[in-house]
Amino acid sequence: MSIPPSVAEILTKHMSLELEGIDRMYLNVHVPRLQREAGVAAFLRFHHEHRFASTVLMDPISKRFVESMQHFAEEHEIAVVPFRKGERKDDVAAGFLKKFTAQEGVLFIGKAQEKTPVFRTERRHNANTGASDLWLVRSTAMVNHFYVYCVDRDFGPFFLKFCSYFPYNAKLCINGHEWLKRQLQHKGIDYEALDNGVLSCAAPARAQALCEALSAEKIDALLRKWLRRLPHPFTAADRLAGYRYDVSVLKAEFSLTQVLDRPVTGRNFFEQVIRETLDIGRPSQAQLTFERRISCRTLGRFRTRVIAEGAIPSLHVDYKSSHIKQYHQEGRALRTETTINNTRDFGIGKHLRNLPALRTLGFKANRWLLAVQTVSHDCAIGEDAFDQVAHPLEVDGQRAALWRSAYSGGAQRDTNQSSRAVSLTKVKAAPCLGADTEMPHKVLCER
Repeated sequence: MSIPPSVAEILTKHMSLELEGIDRMYLNVHVPRLQREAGVAAFLRFHHEHRFASTVLMDPISKRFVESMQHFAEEHEIAVVPFRKGERKDDVAAGFLKKFTAQEGVLFIGKAQEKTPVFRTERRHNANTGASDLWLVRSTAMVNHFYVYCVDRDFGPFFLKFCSYFPYNAKLCINGHEWLKRQLQHKGIDYEALDNGVLSCAAPARAQALCEALSAEKIDALLRKWLRRLPHPFTAADRLAGYRYDVSVLKAEFSLTQVLDRPVTGRNFFEQVIRETLDIGRPSQAQLTFERRISCRTLGRFRTRVIAEGAIPSLHVDYKSSHIKQYHQEGRALRTETTINNTRDFGIGKHLRNLPALRTLGFKANRWLLAVQTVSHDCAIGEDAFDQVAHPLEVDGQRAALWRSAYSGGAQRDTNQSSRAVSLTKVKAAPCLGADTEMPHKVLCER
């Protein structure tokens, strides 16, 4: 008989490549001094020397920035594409990327209207004197945004999203796996790519070192490089006065990619771990993966979900606003991915300089989840161990009889009992793995 390998065997004997690195990062690009009402008032009154602080004074700055973006697109013959409702921006970018042949440059500029925080002027009356004053207050509005999709020599495809309204906050989105592919090309190292990762590599140790070389300093340098090339909403005088963009982390994904020898190995892995670790997301188990104790006063969401897309299951563990996702990538690799949506969940600041601490936390969570899964399934006997006790052996010239249990049927009956146990195990797992083929995306289990 053939018994599926245990989780420990899969992770030690059936892997051809293992890479640990940053995946996607979504960063907030903002001017810290312009995120409060008092800072905006100081910018208008003291830096620009206006008598009153009013949002009317922001309009000329906004118009100048929009005009400079349009002039930049015309001068460099860059397409300006309005995004349609429901359209995936990444799909549009993929179409432009297929036609792009230069080493780096701007692919296109997308436009979309999105809700964003803004400042407004509000007139308030003094109840005692009856006088009225203008106040700057925080509000929200539907504002045009410019999505500048670019290709960088070192980082590959990325985009910068600029708000066209004061204080012109922006977002930077990069992909660490695209960084890795570019670095492997520069070093002349042969590799085979996954859709979002690396399937094989001629120098795995060097590839891992390149993953670790992606630092906060390199990400910040990428931003400064392209801010110099693209239209800037703030003048040189503004920047000299200290009104410069800074970077904080909105979302960071830390992935562990383990390439498996055969697709069936990945299916065996999920059959084993989904049955054994459905309670890993409960509050009592959170310290096993995130090293955080949960009490009755801890706010957040703690759960484990098994989601099937077609017939392929994936495991999701939620902790507050962050989560771990584990799935079979393209039928070739096991991907374990920790996504941190709020660094405050772990007592870490949001500034980009905290990337080393976030990296340590994310990679440790991936490893701890795998360790828990290995220990939880350690009771499952492997095929090699079963053969050692179920078949005769010869040790130092002496023949050892096959293993017999207390049942009168002997080894043959024990083999039948083991087969029945494996069969029952598969039946027990069926409710979690029996995906509904009529539903392309379905939550099968949740605890």
